[in-house]
Amino acid sequence: MKRRTFLAGSTLAAVAGIIPRVAGAQSAESVTLQIDGAAVPFYAPIYVAQDKGLFAKNGLEVRIVYAAAADIMRNVAAGNVQFGFPNGDAVIAAKASGLPVKVVHTTYQRGIGATLFKTSENIKSFADLKGKTVAVTSLGSPNYLQLQVGLKQSGLKLDDVNVEVIATGAIVQALQADKVDAIVFSELRRYNLEAEGVQVGMISSNDFLPSFGNVVVTGDRYLQNSPKAVSGFNAALSEAIQWVIDGHVDEALAIAIDKHAQTWKGQEAVLKRAFTDSFIPSIWQSALTKQKGIGAGDLGAWQKNIDILAEYKVIEKGFKAQDLVVQPSDIKA
Repeated sequence: MKRRTFLAGSTLAAVAGIIPRVAGAQSAESVTLQIDGAAVPFYAPIYVAQDKGLFAKNGLEVRIVYAAAADIMRNVAAGNVQFGFPNGDAVIAAKASGLPVKVVHTTYQRGIGATLFKTSENIKSFADLKGKTVAVTSLGSPNYLQLQVGLKQSGLKLDDVNVEVIATGAIVQALQADKVDAIVFSELRRYNLEAEGVQVGMISSNDFLPSFGNVVVTGDRYLQNSPKAVSGFNAALSEAIQWVIDGHVDEALAIAIDKHAQTWKGQEAVLKRAFTDSFIPSIWQSALTKQKGIGAGDLGAWQKNIDILAEYKVIEKGFKAQDLVVQPSDIKA
């Protein structure tokens, strides 16, 4: 039987940032990491782990390719790539559809979805959205689900607001130009708006709908057969995150922008705010990571996310979080 190949969106030939072989590195295991979307500075810890030789120190030669989250999940499940870095919703959808995958490093301890609005709108909670125009990027997007859940928990329905669908590239500008009263999008865009003098208020979707941004996934078979490689990958990524946390934001951004995401040059000040105000205090770290280390997974939060996705028919049926999420400390090399 032929094994199906899914490398949609990019091919393994389109490789970025291969660690050069050096003396003594012949025994390193070559693995591929497929990242959601395109190269952006927010993936800095991965680039740091590569640039600083942390992957190599843990016996890995890592090459990076980019693709859509759904393609990543299929490639990981099929064994075409060893690791993926998609968003948590895509991982849950993949598991619900029967793909044999595991989360081995909950890199983002929470989701970054948020409802953004100008402070002049006097919005304090979802209840204040009644009668207002709220934009989402699509009716199948995670931010549309966040809107539904937020409204329901405030005693409102979708009919109580005017929902507009605006493309990703225009949704922030629509808020800035007062074409809508609020947008359900990414909290990281708050920093861009504030840099342009817009006073922005925010309601984090994670306050009522626990979710997860980018996480490290691998296939069931690879985890079973190569626990040392999985443990080594986790160790390198966690060390890189800790290095950034320990006062190296500027250098991390320089590595990310100069070597991977050159189109972001000139936005360092805004990016630094995002790192210091969001990533360091509450995206990469949480009360759980203080106890169990960076990358630990909150099974209760994962379960609530799964249950809500099932309730709103985003996935056909739910499942147990422990069937998907593995604690990094439980992976024995």
